[in-house]
Amino acid sequence: MLARSNESVLPPQRSVLFRTVQLIGGLLAYAISAVLMIRGGLGLGPWDAFHVGVSRLTGMSVGIASIAVGLAIVLGNYVLRIKPGPATIANMILIGVFIDLILPLVPAPTGIAYALIYQTVGICLVGLATGMYLGARLGAGPRDGLMTALSARWGWSIRRTRTLIEVTALALGWAMGGTVGVGTIMFTLAVGPAAQLGMRMFGLLGPNARGRIEGGEPAVVAS
Repeated sequence: MLARSNESVLPPQRSVLFRTVQLIGGLLAYAISAVLMIRGGLGLGPWDAFHVGVSRLTGMSVGIASIAVGLAIVLGNYVLRIKPGPATIANMILIGVFIDLILPLVPAPTGIAYALIYQTVGICLVGLATGMYLGARLGAGPRDGLMTALSARWGWSIRRTRTLIEVTALALGWAMGGTVGVGTIMFTLAVGPAAQLGMRMFGLLGPNARGRIEGGEPAVVAS
């Protein structure tokens, strides 16, 4: 349950069908954001750079590397007492499937201005997608579960915790040969605020919110 000052801040519970559609819509938004940043060519987001780095080191495809990393994070989240939900499994699988379907349909930008638009829209979609699929209350994806768990443990805001995780993933991805650029820096600095705003849009956060764990599931409270 999500709470502010010991009172729920969630909207009334929706039907499972409604929440499932919202979950899939959020994951689709994630995939579109990844495609826009890939096509934009200004540099990958930290996790995508990390997946590319793992792919280069191991010979796995980028999609398989993404699934493997997600699985490793799920196992790590168990240590932090985060239980996987339907969204955890869907996150690991569907985003990659959607990317493969959408990527051939999106043309590369014709200039730097359009590339910057791709990157900016992609970052905004990440924030919207985070609030959308977490707001479905079907569990958190591996990386967002980690974000909320660490926010709870450290008492930091979602914005600060997400940014720290992204910077760490970026550094490791770059060290393994992942593609980075000015777009990567834009994403790393802006994704934390975007995620916090997206979660607030879907009623998950109040001002200065941070994560906590309730019953093995991610929750957030306003501090």
